Amino acid sequence: MKIRKLILFSFLALLTISSFGQNKFGYIDSSELLSVMPEKKTAETELQDLAKSLESQLSAMQGEYQASVQDYQSNEATYTDLVKQDKIAEIQGLEQRIQAFQQNAQNALQQKEQELLEPILSKARAAIEDVAKEGNFTYIFDSSMGSILYADESENVMALVKKKLGL
Repeated sequence: MKIRKLILFSFLALLTISSFGQNKFGYIDSSELLSVMPEKKTAETELQDLAKSLESQLSAMQGEYQASVQDYQSNEATYTDLVKQDKIAEIQGLEQRIQAFQQNAQNALQQKEQELLEPILSKARAAIEDVAKEGNFTYIFDSSMGSILYADESENVMALVKKKLGL
């Protein structure tokens, strides 16, 4: 009886090993790949230039705000109630403009980053897929993020799972 179990176990182990032999796995560090692509460096420079420009504009707005606050504090005693209200409204308006500018600038930077990186990521993705197909890889993993960058469509079991669930 033990011999049968041993033979069965050996057969199953051999079958399992041979099925793994059909799959070819690879991995890549996508962050390293992106860091050596010249397009990435160009995009980073363009993004930094935009950030500096926006920071400069923000600094000018903050300078205007500080000057208005300082002017108000220096001359508050000489202002009438109506002028005080007007100056306070002006300062509050500047605060709101600064907050809106900060939010818009952050959104603009994120949008620009996405716009600049998308073609670079697409180029890298296409190269990874080409290498996978040329090298007959079933899967290519990203070691920097722990995700799958490429999976052979023949390994997609969605239809089988849907069938099993009756969907």
